[in-house]
Amino acid sequence: MAKLRYFDAKDASRSQEPQLIAAHSEFLRTGRIPRDRRHWLAEEKRYLTHDEVAAKTARKLQVAGEKTHQHINGFHHSIQFPKMIFHRTLEDSPHLGYCHVTASRTKFAHYEDVSWAFYIANFYSDIGENDNFFERIDVGYSRMYFAVAIKPGENSTEKMTIDRSVRGNGLLFRTHDPQAAIRNILLLGARNEQLREIIRQL
Repeated sequence: MAKLRYFDAKDASRSQEPQLIAAHSEFLRTGRIPRDRRHWLAEEKRYLTHDEVAAKTARKLQVAGEKTHQHINGFHHSIQFPKMIFHRTLEDSPHLGYCHVTASRTKFAHYEDVSWAFYIANFYSDIGENDNFFERIDVGYSRMYFAVAIKPGENSTEKMTIDRSVRGNGLLFRTHDPQAAIRNILLLGARNEQLREIIRQL
């Protein structure tokens, strides 16, 4: 697959400002050579490096992670999650990335003690069944919120990996709806059934 190239859209929109008067007409009329940038030839697009694109994506993911963590911890004083925000961009597509927001342990359905992590991605996809974390990426949705069961990485460079013994693929939930995501996280963090019932009513 060809390597993606990115250009600065802001620069491109600036260079497309309407020209007031053609440069040669201005010279014939006044004898002056216009120095205004709008009279210059259209500039070439300024292409961005993959590192520049990854840095922009990372800043957006960081802000999204911070806001989401704030919303979650603002619901009830008895449901508080640690702030564990870090992000990664996809190697060949640095405009796409995901952000780890928090992690915890909980009793989940008939699983006695599950460690899990909550993420936001700026795309929607399936969670891969092997080492490939994401499969069939769909950029039609601007966000994906998901939580996966995790366990210490054994034969992997990663400290933690998906625990696929939970629900067959390790996926606890996945949605593009932020409200549904927060409700699911709160249900995972609720300490008793009474609090879970209140959250379900939301």
